[in-house]
Amino acid sequence: MGYPDTFEGFMVQSQDDWKTFKKQEFKPKKFQERDIDIEIECCGVCGSDVHTINGGWGDAPMPLCVGHEVIGKAVKVGDKVNTVKVGDRVGVGAQIWSCLECKPCKTDNENYCPKKIDTYGAPYPEEMGGVIAQGGYASHIRAHEYFTFKIPDDIPSVEAAPMMCAGLTTYSPLLRAGVGPGKKVAIVGVGGLGHYGILWASAMGAEVYVLSHSPDKEQAAKELGAKEFISTADKGWDKPWAFTFDFMLNTADATHEFDLVAYLGTLAVNGQMHHVGLPDENLPPISAQMFAPNGCSMGGSHIGSRPEMFQMLKLASEKKLKPKIETIPISEAGCKKAVEGVADNSVRYRYTLTDFDKAFPNR
Repeated sequence: MGYPDTFEGFMVQSQDDWKTFKKQEFKPKKFQERDIDIEIECCGVCGSDVHTINGGWGDAPMPLCVGHEVIGKAVKVGDKVNTVKVGDRVGVGAQIWSCLECKPCKTDNENYCPKKIDTYGAPYPEEMGGVIAQGGYASHIRAHEYFTFKIPDDIPSVEAAPMMCAGLTTYSPLLRAGVGPGKKVAIVGVGGLGHYGILWASAMGAEVYVLSHSPDKEQAAKELGAKEFISTADKGWDKPWAFTFDFMLNTADATHEFDLVAYLGTLAVNGQMHHVGLPDENLPPISAQMFAPNGCSMGGSHIGSRPEMFQMLKLASEKKLKPKIETIPISEAGCKKAVEGVADNSVRYRYTLTDFDKAFPNR
């Protein structure tokens, strides 16, 4: 049928065969008065995509088109849309709808709405069409206005795409923790998330330290703004850094292997270890006594809010921040290459899928 009745995307058919993508049509949600149709220009490849399609985070509805770091052009807007017009370059992240009526939604915490709908793999209610939300490895995406963001002119699309999830996921907790001048911040991990954490914390004026078990990433960490690189592969690495960090952002995907006592011991009194990396495995065993020596705490978060998205984009624009991005033309083979590179941690440090016009010539 084709647009606007159907969209086309590269879809995984089974979690048992998660590296195989097939281009096929799917039915989008019902178009409503605050919806925006976006013709996709490029889409970032997130660790969430891999965790979802390979079953690491549990069962997912199949077939599924993943991708929640979308940049494209608005080609249709609903009658009550007033923040975007046809032709605008816009982005969509990991959330595509919320009720906008509950307490979290009314306090700029819509990312914690109990009725929120994720950009892919989530069921829409019957009044919205009753379909499964499909993501951005596709010709188009249909998004609610509140979760569609105009992109500053001076941020290239391939760089803006990963900011829609990885960028916001790391920016929001740093902002909420009051990170800025006079603060010592530890970023755990130099990967797709961690490299954004370094960029943001440094641009916000904090003194940034990187904790990583990969010494070969030291140069990249310092290029991104880190003052010090601490190799956690070294025995007793934590001892010189006791009571040092006001805030620790853990972006790693292997927290289940951590000696948490060592990490927590580097926090200043009342410091926090905050988790945004969401590995397949559970955290190591935790006891209340682990938090007593310095009054520290642990927490986590889920993406960020609309106001935080715009603040993040403003910071990136004004400071001319440059993430480290590799591009791959989208195709069945390209999607396979991308998810393999994320799974084996060979990407440096984020993939953006490009060349959507070639992949979807009839849209």
